[in-house]
Amino acid sequence: MDTPLRVTSDLLVPASELTWRFSRSSGPGGQGVNTADSRVELLWAPAASPSVAALPEPLRERLLERLHGRLVGDAVVVVASEHRAQLRNRTAARERLAQILREALAPPPRKRRATRPTRGSVERRLGAKKNRSDIKAGRSGDHRRSGA
Repeated sequence: MDTPLRVTSDLLVPASELTWRFSRSSGPGGQGVNTADSRVELLWAPAASPSVAALPEPLRERLLERLHGRLVGDAVVVVASEHRAQLRNRTAARERLAQILREALAPPPRKRRATRPTRGSVERRLGAKKNRSDIKAGRSGDHRRSGA
């Protein structure tokens, strides 16, 4: 786990920037659950990271802006406790952090151009509404509408 975390071709987080905390997992696990610290917390502070400072200005701003809601203090915290082995949880936490950072670095989606619905789709929607109205009207005790 001393290898750097490759997020994208632009961002490589050195292992020295990652902080690990370990604790006991909750839930069933047999005899080892009370002795093995298999739950993993991975912390990474993006604002203090030299690897983030090396990014181009637009990417750095996008990353910090999108991670703002995920910060606990000044760090991104990823928790993994789904596996029984600590090593597998460490791998899962690293992959999860890399995915979070990839999503934060991704360019924003293209703006959608507003379009008008086609005549056929409007007619289908109105026909479906009329059909549904007739079905519901047939449920009442008043059957006068069914012949109209």
